Amino acid sequence: MAGLVLAAGLYFYITPQLPSVEALRDVQFQVPLRIYSADDQLIAEYGEKRRIPVTYEQLPQPLIQAFLAAEDDRFFKHPGVDYQGLLRAAFELLRTGEKRQGGSTITMQVARNFFLSSEKTYLRKLTEIFLALKIERELSKQQILELYLNKIYLGQRAYGVGAAAQIYYGVPLEELSLAQMAMIAGLPKAPSRDNPVSNPLRAEQRRTYVLGRMYTLGHIDAEQYRQALTAPISARVHARSSELEAAYVAEMVRAHMVERYGEGAYTEGYQVRTTLDSSRQRAASRALRAALMEYDQRHGYRGAEGRVSLPETAPAEAAYEALDDYGTLAGLAPAVVLALEEQAFTALLADGREVTVAWDGIEWARSYLSHDRRGKAPTAAADVVQPGDIVRLQEAGAGWRLAQLPAVEGALVSLRPDDGAILALVGGLDYFRSKFNRAVQARRQPGSSFKPFIYSAALDKGFTAATIINDAPVVFDDPGLEAHWRPENYSGRFYGPTRLREALTHSRNLVSIRLLQDIGVRYAIDFVKRYGFEADQLPANLSLALGSGSVTPLQMARGYAVFANGGYRIEPYFIERILDADGETVYQARPPTVCRDCAAGDGGEDAAEAGPAPEGIDAVLVGPPEPPPPPRAERVLEPRNSWLMNSLLQDVVKRGTGRRALQLGRGDLRGKTGTTNDQRDAWFCGFVPGLVSIAWVGFDELEPLGRGETGGRAALPMWIDYMRSALEGIPEQRRDPPSGLVTVRIDPVTGLLAPSGRDGAIFETFRQEQVPTRYSRQDAVSEDGGDPQAETVEPLF
Repeated sequence: MAGLVLAAGLYFYITPQLPSVEALRDVQFQVPLRIYSADDQLIAEYGEKRRIPVTYEQLPQPLIQAFLAAEDDRFFKHPGVDYQGLLRAAFELLRTGEKRQGGSTITMQVARNFFLSSEKTYLRKLTEIFLALKIERELSKQQILELYLNKIYLGQRAYGVGAAAQIYYGVPLEELSLAQMAMIAGLPKAPSRDNPVSNPLRAEQRRTYVLGRMYTLGHIDAEQYRQALTAPISARVHARSSELEAAYVAEMVRAHMVERYGEGAYTEGYQVRTTLDSSRQRAASRALRAALMEYDQRHGYRGAEGRVSLPETAPAEAAYEALDDYGTLAGLAPAVVLALEEQAFTALLADGREVTVAWDGIEWARSYLSHDRRGKAPTAAADVVQPGDIVRLQEAGAGWRLAQLPAVEGALVSLRPDDGAILALVGGLDYFRSKFNRAVQARRQPGSSFKPFIYSAALDKGFTAATIINDAPVVFDDPGLEAHWRPENYSGRFYGPTRLREALTHSRNLVSIRLLQDIGVRYAIDFVKRYGFEADQLPANLSLALGSGSVTPLQMARGYAVFANGGYRIEPYFIERILDADGETVYQARPPTVCRDCAAGDGGEDAAEAGPAPEGIDAVLVGPPEPPPPPRAERVLEPRNSWLMNSLLQDVVKRGTGRRALQLGRGDLRGKTGTTNDQRDAWFCGFVPGLVSIAWVGFDELEPLGRGETGGRAALPMWIDYMRSALEGIPEQRRDPPSGLVTVRIDPVTGLLAPSGRDGAIFETFRQEQVPTRYSRQDAVSEDGGDPQAETVEPLF
């Protein structure tokens, strides 16, 4: 009677303090942030707890049986508290005076894990018992077991059985073997200490116990028991591997999510679908690394990354230990040179393999002296490496070649010009070497790749592609520059009177400067702002014509998108959709999009979004309402200007500094090279009507790239390699010219109309109101290629 009175008193004392079980019905597990490509390939996962929630229906029956055998074989029989277990625990306490057994059921563990602390007191144990009874009255056994198997900690940052299957075995639950299920079921007792990664021997003992209980309870037969008992321990850490390497974009997404949702971004199960195209992202990474390594090898071998002393006895062990401090970067594996032959060497990789590097993988390694000088060609392996050198190796077909981590850096960004969706972005050689994202953070001088914006401004001001500008020496005394500025062409030569088309095709600096001087620096800056550039990025002096501003590759992509899409400004974006833990969309991107067929205005600029139906017309909805159309991108460039600039940039590829791109075998390529003073930056900015891609190469410390390292040599190969893959299977695209353009035959020397029968006449396109009205004289031309008797429309400077 005293016991009953005491129990009743405790019940009425504790029960009012118990938390509501209702919270368990809608429990929110801590699920990490996951980032995917547009085609659902995993890019990255952020969060302290690794968890993959599963429903009861998704739990394999042998897994349920394994956990019940290990933790609570009477789970489906008791009311939340197993009195047999409690009596065993009480007897053990009386016998030894120690709390060796807790007698906890799975329901009691759910009560403790969700609501209570882990302190071992009698009051907490009583609270746990009463709460377990309450949970059993309000939830089904299946709901309780589902909560338990999703909540429980199983070691290696794995919370719940879904995460444990992935982390220990790299497979979903349904693909686990019986032995693997028993291994996971044995973890709750001591998950940190006795998991199969930290302590395989102890974990195997726990597995044996679980399998024995399953056999005793009749869940498995003798043959299943024997096979599972002898199965090897195959567990290792399988951090959910990224399916797509895009760490720079992942960091952009992570920063955005934390800014938007705070620290809850890491725990509330958000899934982010980016705009990345996985095949193009892979192509971008390959192209960038190949271009940087090709540049790096052109300038020589800088030597080993480090050295290790190799003892005569067990040299491989010392080498293996030294490699702990080096990880694989950009696909280049660290290795220690073990032994030399005349024209080969043997090296140990971090995974324990010994490989041989033949002469064809060594002979490139002339020593680096400066960015313009290399040492003599090696004749033996000893001229390049020595035993104990820590070097980088690159797998090449069936063999290996000596490599090195490039000191130079680069960036590549590719986007869809009609709405700004970023399809590929790489901000450097390897994110784990440098987290600085050069695609969006590095403000560099664009050099000649900026000239098209100046030429577009000139077309807007009344110049034509046939306007003659004198390419001749000049000295400027500009207050915004040094006292005397003597700009030159890259070749050091001067070409005399030159048409604008030829000047852009061959990137003539002096023509660009004179052109900017004529239209006015302030006018040019105001015009260039249409492309999305900020005034504070652009110097208010004539050096602007040579690209002396400061821009990022992404800003250049936005600017060139205006040329590619026919004259509309777009805003680059990289997040397409955000889903919550239940798979519901909480954010959907609606970027301003080009609408060429819209009726409002010329292409729909400044057009309002669709409004309500006119009065008197009843709207009939069938099914869910259609999502509203995206806002329309603003037209910032007159259609004829856009078409003419496309024509000029097409000639840069066909006949000018970008002609190396012709190896792609396409006729719809447009672009412009860019090289800055002392070759500190190399660019190629190019596009087809549906894809804009920007490639940049340079040193973070602004060192010169070296003699001859122009945009066409250092950056264009990256662009070509990427576009070869990105445009695979996409037919050439051609856009018809807008109305108001006229093509006529002109004299290439004067830019005036060509008389009938004039040899060497060419076709040029003009705005209808700007077609030349004068004919070029047919007299002999002057020695410098000009026509002294031609009547020119524009004055020479």
